[in-house]
Parts: sequence; C-alpha cells; structure tokens
Amino acid sequence: MSEQPKKQEKDYTPEVDAALPGATSLAKSGKLQEGLEKLLALEKQTRNGADAKSTTRLLSAVATLCYEAKDFNLLNNNLNLLSKKHGQLKESVKVMVELAMGWLDDVRAKQGEQTWLELVETLRTITEGKIFLETPRARLTLILANFHERISQDPKSAPPAKPDPATGKAPPTPTPFESLQKASDLMSELQVETYSSMERKEKTEFILEQMRLLVLVAKEKDKEAKASKEKAAVSLTGDKKVLAADGEAEWIKVRVGGRKVHEGFISEKGNEDLKLKYYDLMIQFALRHSSYLDVAKYFHKIWDTPMIKEETEGRGKEALENIVYYVVLAPHDNEQSDMINRLYVNPALSKLELHYNLVKCFITKELVRWPSIEGIYGPTLRQTRVFLSGNEDGDRRWEDLHTRVIEHNIRVIALYYNRITLTRLTSLLDLSAKETEEILCRLVVSGTVWARIDRPAGIVTFRKRETPEDILNAWASDVGKLMSLVEKSWMEMNAALAVKQRS
Repeated sequence: MSEQPKKQEKDYTPEVDAALPGATSLAKSGKLQEGLEKLLALEKQTRNGADAKSTTRLLSAVATLCYEAKDFNLLNNNLNLLSKKHGQLKESVKVMVELAMGWLDDVRAKQGEQTWLELVETLRTITEGKIFLETPRARLTLILANFHERISQDPKSAPPAKPDPATGKAPPTPTPFESLQKASDLMSELQVETYSSMERKEKTEFILEQMRLLVLVAKEKDKEAKASKEKAAVSLTGDKKVLAADGEAEWIKVRVGGRKVHEGFISEKGNEDLKLKYYDLMIQFALRHSSYLDVAKYFHKIWDTPMIKEETEGRGKEALENIVYYVVLAPHDNEQSDMINRLYVNPALSKLELHYNLVKCFITKELVRWPSIEGIYGPTLRQTRVFLSGNEDGDRRWEDLHTRVIEHNIRVIALYYNRITLTRLTSLLDLSAKETEEILCRLVVSGTVWARIDRPAGIVTFRKRETPEDILNAWASDVGKLMSLVEKSWMEMNAALAVKQRS
C-alpha cells in the first residue's frame, strides 16, 4: 500500500477507455479470465504511474465483471489480490471496497447467506488495520454483529458451517449465548470514538449499539450466574461446585461506553432517538446496581425531551410516574432531597393526584404509617412494572419503599423528640425492637441522624449533649442579635423624633 502519494507520471485514460469494452465483451462471451487478465495487466501500469482515476476505474471494473458473472470465489480472490498489490493507491482500494459493500444486500437475497458471509469476511480482511478504511470496516462489523445476534435469537436460521479442510468435519454449532457473545465482541473491538472520518452521529450510534449488546450479554450472564447459585450444592467431601461468573465485567464496559456519549449532542434537536436509546440503556445499568436516584435522573432526562413531554397520556405520563417511583425509592441525602422538592412544586405532577400525594408524604414533616401507605397506594403501585407483585425485582423494590418510609419517620421523630423510649419508637414505626435498632444504626452510620441508644434504660436520644462552650457560643450569638435589634430600634426612634421636631 502506498504510504506517500506519488505524483502522477502519465494519464492512462485513453488506454483504459479502449480496454474496458473489450474486457467486458470477453467476460460476457464466457472468457472472464481473459478479460480480467487484460485489465490486471493495464492496472499494473496505471498503479505504477500513480494514475488514481484510471486505477480506480480498473479495480471497479474487475470487481464488477466478477460480480456480474456470479463467480464469487473469483471476486473474493481478486478483491484480496488487488488490495495487496505493491504501491496500491488508497483511494482506489476505498472505492473498490465501497462498491463491493453495495452488493451485499443483493448477494444475501439471491446467493444465500453463506456466500454473503464469505464476501463480508473478505471485505473485513481487506479493511483490517487500514486507517483510511476504518469507517467501512466499522460498518461491515456492524452488519456481521447483527447477523450473529439474529443467529442467537433463531439458531435454525444459521447457514451450514463449512467442514474443516484438515479434519473434514464441520465445527460444532454455536449456542445462542455464544452467538450473542460473538456479536458483542465484534462490536467491542471498534474504537469509533477515535475515527476522524466518521460523522459524530454515526459514532454515537455505534457506541450505543456496543452498549446495547453488552447489556444483553450481561443480563444473560447474570441469569446464568443466578441459576448456578440456586443449583449449587455442597458434596459430602465439602467441595463446592464452580459457580458461573456474573456479568459485572460487561456492566463496567457499559458504564465506560456511556461516558463516551456526549449528553449535550444527543440533546440537540434531531437526535431525540439517540437520547432515548442512551438513557434507556443507562436506566438498565443503574437498575442493575439499585442506583435509584440515577434512575430517577435518567427518567427526568427522558421526560424533559419535548416529544415525550407533549405526550401527556403516553410516554410522558409514564416517564413522570417513574421519576416519582424512583426518587422516593432513593436513599435520603442532599441531592435526593433537592430533586424531590423540585418535583413536588412542578405543575405537571399536580395532574397526577395519586403520585402527587405520594411525594407529599415524603415532603411533609409528619409521620407516615406503613399500613396506610399499603392501603392507599398499594393496589395501584403493585400493578406497575416497578413494584409488580410476584416479581422478584418488584417485591424487592416494595420492601425498599417500606424501608424509605421507616427512614422518613425516624427523621421526623428526630426532628420533634429529644428523647424517646424504645417501646414508643417501635410502636410509631410499626416494627420490632430489633428491626428498629438495625435501621436506626444504619441511619446513624450514614450520617442522616444523630442518635444514641441506652439499652438498659430503653431510651433513644436524638440530641447531642451540648458542651459549656456550645452554650456560651449560642448565648453570645443571641445577645449579639438582641443588641442589633436595640440599636436599630434606637436609630428609628431618633429619626422619628427628628422629623417630629422639624414639623
């Protein structure tokens, strides 16, 4: 392959114009090889003479004659041969590859998937390691990955594998998961974010496709790992069965891929489909790690899309409902508190009465009894995908909601009580003493509340004992405020007296 562009030594246009009709007529009369030999001999001259235009025409003509003759073995051989010629011109190879890529759909429809697959693999071999062909290679890889993904969904549609020339035996048929893994591996090889010849939108589409396949593989691995744990048993000797690995490695790659997507770009007008696809993938990632606040943020991004927000009874309503569900499921901190308060004053939420009241329960500094939550909101929430009854994830999130209600109540109690007996606290929380202590300890460790438990006395203290220094500092602050008020009042009285004396 020519590294530095050579200066054209001669224009071979007349010779090419004369040779092409003759080679075409020879190919149509059944003498394809003779016609190709004429063109290949002239191609050597145009290549050595650095005539890019003529070389491109000849390479395209050779490929076209093979394609029209339906001799795909010869087509694959000539594509490989011409791309490896010494001093071959880059632009000519690029045009030849793009021409062959345009035939792929027709070859697949008329010649079958085996012939199509061989042509795809030939083109991928030609484009391997060539920077000027990085975009065509990425597109070919996407086509091949989609093929393997389809095979994973419908194994019977796979073309018969060719026997190994050495053994004469066909390789074993891959399992659906192996085909899916193959598709994901093919896409993960591409580093499209570094491609200078690819449009930004197409780069984003490739990255999202990488993430989508990684999510599918990760879910399959998680499912297999879960089944493996359920079936795992300890033998009489104490040896444990080897458990299948989960998809954590793939989930990490999804997170890395998500950082390659520019959120400002996908938020631009015309990129709404990319935005929705991206946040859908990030929601799946966040749910895998039970990051409820992140899920709420991603749903808010979806809801904030104009085309979604306009659907007040469709996707817009669903997105807003999901924001409510996940923001109340998120553990309390400054960020969660800010988001739920902003959501509470949003006019759109007031149109959803049930969800508005649910958010109000967590905004108002009042106790919320869990039995009342179950009675008022349970019948509706347990029918949603988030809290679906009988579903493992739905049941787990329902328990998480119960925990958030308890934590809210503890914060409210800490606000109004300095000291409270453990018996009274358990009755207010509708919990046992052990469960109350566990949740209270978790909140203390996280820094949400300050509390101390006196077990012998059965008393919980929510106020830290003040030191003499703290008392003096508070007293000094109060005195300072008092003196400021006195001074302000004195100045206003003097001003009023001065006005009265002048009048």
